[in-house]
Amino acid sequence: MPTADSQHNVADWIRRHAEADGDRLAIADAERRLSYPQLADRVARLAAWLGDQGIGRGDRVALLLGNRSENLEAVFAVSWLGAIVLPVNTRLSPREVCFLLDDSRASGLIHEPHFRELADAACKAAREAPAVRLEAGPDYEAALDSVPPLPEPAAVDPENPMILMYTSGTTGRPKGALLPHRKALYNSKNAERYFEIEPSDVVLVVSPLFHSLGLSILSLPVLYCGGGLVLQAHFEPDELLAAVERERVRYLGAVPTVYQRLLDHIEHVEASEAEALPSLDSLRFLFVAGAAAPVELVRGFERHGLTLLQGYGQTESSTLTCLPGRDALRKAGSVGLPVHHAELRIVDPASIDGPVAAWRDVDVQEKGEIVVRGPIVMLGYWQRPEATAETLREGWLRTGDLATRDDEGFITLVGRSREMFISGGENVYPAEVEACFLEHPAVREIAVVAEPDPRWGETGRAHVVVEPGAAIDAEALSAWGRERLARFKLPTRFVFEPELPKTASGKIQKHRLAGV
Repeated sequence: MPTADSQHNVADWIRRHAEADGDRLAIADAERRLSYPQLADRVARLAAWLGDQGIGRGDRVALLLGNRSENLEAVFAVSWLGAIVLPVNTRLSPREVCFLLDDSRASGLIHEPHFRELADAACKAAREAPAVRLEAGPDYEAALDSVPPLPEPAAVDPENPMILMYTSGTTGRPKGALLPHRKALYNSKNAERYFEIEPSDVVLVVSPLFHSLGLSILSLPVLYCGGGLVLQAHFEPDELLAAVERERVRYLGAVPTVYQRLLDHIEHVEASEAEALPSLDSLRFLFVAGAAAPVELVRGFERHGLTLLQGYGQTESSTLTCLPGRDALRKAGSVGLPVHHAELRIVDPASIDGPVAAWRDVDVQEKGEIVVRGPIVMLGYWQRPEATAETLREGWLRTGDLATRDDEGFITLVGRSREMFISGGENVYPAEVEACFLEHPAVREIAVVAEPDPRWGETGRAHVVVEPGAAIDAEALSAWGRERLARFKLPTRFVFEPELPKTASGKIQKHRLAGV
């Protein structure tokens, strides 16, 4: 087992590029452009300031930040200290952010002015608010100016945790996937291989950095390779296309709903002939993940000379498969082939609840659950030994995703063994939504299922049984949910039922609600 060493620390990537790569672009956002030496200096100073405030090895530091340089500076500064970074979804409600702070026992919180009110509300409600708090802007810059940079990152073991990234829970509570330095390294090696990243590449990141796609799959690999990142805080088609031309962007990554809006915009501009599209000839490909891209979306971009490269992964494992560009049309609908630093199997669902030795791999075109092991897999769930034991079996990670494999080895997702659905690229677990609404005194029972949505792909539909004698309508329930849930988790439709269909043992039969 490797001994602890500063070279195992992900933050050492930045220090080494600063020494070797001169003034090459590291990060550009709406406010600043940083070379690698400038980024390394800011990271080392933030690490020094955090250390002076008492942040040390193993402490959790929450980030309530959008796509801006301070976000990635903080990721590397926290890692520099051997502490653990906690990216927080900025779309969450104060109650949800409070849960993350309490569950992680966060010692620090870095936020931007735009989210000050959210941070204040979450900290006020927390059992013990983070002792260290810093706001991006003048206070942040003053903190950097107040300390000399630390000379080198802390020595870490590759298995030491680096990131605590929360996912929605199947049991009604979000759970934090604990991701080590080792995982960041091998996921970056996979991206370097499949994206063919060169130090001269510039990559645009519009996907949120609080998600695995924005942080682990796009940003960290580029910085590992010494390339440049262009961060955009919000998706606006005009701004995105202008940045591609201005920065000579080589690729970008997003979820299918974003690409559908982008394609619609491109085709609208071309049809109107009122303006010229920016040049897109620098793009090698467009990477899509978060859900399988519809075949027509792949073909739509192909008509414009752009390859949509499909990938598939999870927070717990980052990228698991990638569809090579040469096969993008021929295998449209597939999520591709397993990545290099991972061992992937598709296991018969009838055998997977038994011991690993009894698992049976399915035949070609037979449906099974994807399981994976290797250096890209998480350590486990934060303070959730039961959930960890259920998901990690003798080193194998159960994904909960059902798939088939064809005779060439290409994998196609066909469903989920669990109830999670994807709305606008965000994972939604019905159990978490149901737990929120069951707190309402008028709600006796509730079942949330997914239904197709033309804009978001899927949204939730809630079937509600009201307590006898109580009166409640959809508008009131929606208002209740808006105060407690992120907007993407909120059901878009409420259906009131006299009772919910159940099995003899009392379990709700959600499949019988699907046809409403």
